Amino acid sequence: MKSIPYVRVLLVILAVVGIAIWYKSHNSPGAGTGTGSSVFSPAGQQQNADAVTVTGLVGGEKLGYLADPQVISILKDKYGITVNATKEGSIDMVKGDSKGQDFLWPSSQVALELYKERGGKMVKNDTIFSSPIVFYSWAPVVDALIKQHLVTKIGPSYYIADFPKLMGVINRGTQWKDIGLPDLYGKITIRTTDPTASNSGMEFSGLLANVVNGDVVTEASLPKTVPVVKTFFAHLGYMQVSSGDLFDQFITQGEGQNPIIVGYENQLTEYTLAHPDYADTIRQQIRIVYPRPTVWSDHPMIALTPNGAKLLDALKNDPDLRRLAWDGHGFRTGLRNDPKTLQVVGIPETIQNVVPMPRPRIMESIIKSLSTN
Repeated sequence: MKSIPYVRVLLVILAVVGIAIWYKSHNSPGAGTGTGSSVFSPAGQQQNADAVTVTGLVGGEKLGYLADPQVISILKDKYGITVNATKEGSIDMVKGDSKGQDFLWPSSQVALELYKERGGKMVKNDTIFSSPIVFYSWAPVVDALIKQHLVTKIGPSYYIADFPKLMGVINRGTQWKDIGLPDLYGKITIRTTDPTASNSGMEFSGLLANVVNGDVVTEASLPKTVPVVKTFFAHLGYMQVSSGDLFDQFITQGEGQNPIIVGYENQLTEYTLAHPDYADTIRQQIRIVYPRPTVWSDHPMIALTPNGAKLLDALKNDPDLRRLAWDGHGFRTGLRNDPKTLQVVGIPETIQNVVPMPRPRIMESIIKSLSTN
């Protein structure tokens, strides 16, 4: 019986130690709701106490990246960020009302400069990743263009062999049947998005103007290039306002509707990785054709608020997010651009023969002229 007091003493000591441990765990740095803190749920998942929802407008070709479960998890678990993105054409977003948005994410440096020129306010901006403008086509179409010496194959990659010659064929009204494709209706053309609303269409209009001019378009050369560019786009009829929508239409409707389209290099990579069961069919039927010259489509993020800047910094600097941009979605980041990590045949390690886009003021003149078509 004399041992009972010692037991009581031991129980008191254990209780005091337990209280001390509880108190320390709830008041140490990183606990509670203090700035920069984090807590753990009962299931053991980390939750950032400073979590924010960041709202913005995004070019359609980047929605797949933002919807990637790994991207969502990294942003939420490491940075406390949930992204609420709405698809909108790059030109529309930088010219429209950005009230209530934390960021804009267009698809070209030109769009950023247009935003600056109209006096748009921002906290910061930076290019997150890049993708060159390419053509997407079908194996029979590309084979016919090779026979016409309009496309050439170098290694596993396809290139436009003579861009001015191709435009001459289009401008003369040559029909698909004239080059051995009787099952395709109408005249040879290249379908693109609306250049007055969407970045890929806008960038192609600048590339086309440069090709027509034989050099980067200037104020002096605008008068001779604009009519040719206007004629090309006038013959296209209705145009999609999203690069993502045009690519989806290309995939689902086939070569009869869209023998050749303008897109971003990353789009086929992303689609193939998202649909592995179709990878072999895609490799057999679809061709990426690189214009020579082409233009780079940079993807600058415009942070309008501190929360937007928080997202920008995470996407720009996190090595895992940058790796996923290439490995999972085909965007070139400069960190790791090895084509062997992808499942798409025909992507070169580097992009050669690139021409600068015309200056933003020149592009604005081109876009304005096309809005009157």
